[in-house]
Amino acid sequence: MEFTTEKTERYALLRLSEAEFTNTVPAEFEGACRSLFREGFSRLIVDLATVHTVDEAGLMAIRKINRQCSNELGLLVLVTKNDELTDFLEDARITDLTILPTVEEAIDAVFMNELENDFGSGADDEYDGELDEGFEPER
Repeated sequence: MEFTTEKTERYALLRLSEAEFTNTVPAEFEGACRSLFREGFSRLIVDLATVHTVDEAGLMAIRKINRQCSNELGLLVLVTKNDELTDFLEDARITDLTILPTVEEAIDAVFMNELENDFGSGADDEYDGELDEGFEPER
């Protein structure tokens, strides 16, 4: 699999140089992503600008990496402007998969994910699970 990786403090960006996400590419992609997980990256942006085809093995690899990112409170963002590829990926019904047309929008999504996680963890710290005395929920 031919790709480049750019690492920042908040995310890793993989730019694939393949026309097809088939054959050995999905397994190599999965291995590259798992290596990034070991380095502490849970927010991954995958630029699929050159990719035109994804097979079942490719879908499985994307599904696994997406699940791993979610489990680590991260995010997998696929970037493509190819409408047919986008439709194919959306039809696969991969839970919480984010597909955006530009890398810039993907970076924004990563920052939003980070803010949501920071906000969510702060709110959880303050809530002890009990309601204040006298609190009545709206009806």
